[in-house]
Amino acid sequence: MTRRAFVAGAAAAAIVAACGRGRRTAAPSSSSTTVDSGGGTSTTTATAATAGGPASFVANGSRTGTGVALTFHGSGDHTLALELLAAAAKASAPITVFAVGTWLEQQPDMARRILDAGHELANHTYTHPALARVDRVGVAREITRCRDVLARLSGSGGEWFRPSGIDHPTDLMLEEAGRAGYRVSVGYDVDPHDYQDPGADAVLSRVKAGVQAGSIVSLHFGHAGTVAAFPGVVSALRDRGLEPVLVRHLLAS
Repeated sequence: MTRRAFVAGAAAAAIVAACGRGRRTAAPSSSSTTVDSGGGTSTTTATAATAGGPASFVANGSRTGTGVALTFHGSGDHTLALELLAAAAKASAPITVFAVGTWLEQQPDMARRILDAGHELANHTYTHPALARVDRVGVAREITRCRDVLARLSGSGGEWFRPSGIDHPTDLMLEEAGRAGYRVSVGYDVDPHDYQDPGADAVLSRVKAGVQAGSIVSLHFGHAGTVAAFPGVVSALRDRGLEPVLVRHLLAS
């Protein structure tokens, strides 16, 4: 997606947000490659989820295009979140925010700020627990309560789910995500660990070291180093002929 297309997409964001939460787009079958901490790779095949069945899992999009999805864990300091959104607007770079439900409830204006700027909102559980330690009833509650907050504040429960406290969702999580209406659980193949506050230079260098066409990058609101690194991340992508895109555009390609 070009910068001109992003600007045009921002004007249409209010229309997109009005879609009902029951509307989901199935992801095509694909292979997703994850880079591990040792430099190796593993490939996971994601099959299109059937209606009411388990969600599928993807860690990246097509390697043949130019898109890269910059995704954010939506929680933390309100001021730093606004600073990140301002940096994204200045760079004409769309982002996908996997929001924590309680965070959105505490600042209900944030959902519309994100969508009206042309970005994308998705589900990152209601309270952000270590989801692998939660039983089935609790997992279902975490997913559906966040979905309902998203729907109440934005008109849509969002297309995507990302579990909290775990890189790869378990079968139980995929089953409950599917029951809640999510067809795809979105992971990532680039993780600069910006939540550990290593500093802007480290965040930038780690993204540059791992990113490639089709990558999904995991970043976080609420961290000053991430805000400072963001313009450099976008510039580094464009220097390589890559372009930030929303998850829905990455997975549609």
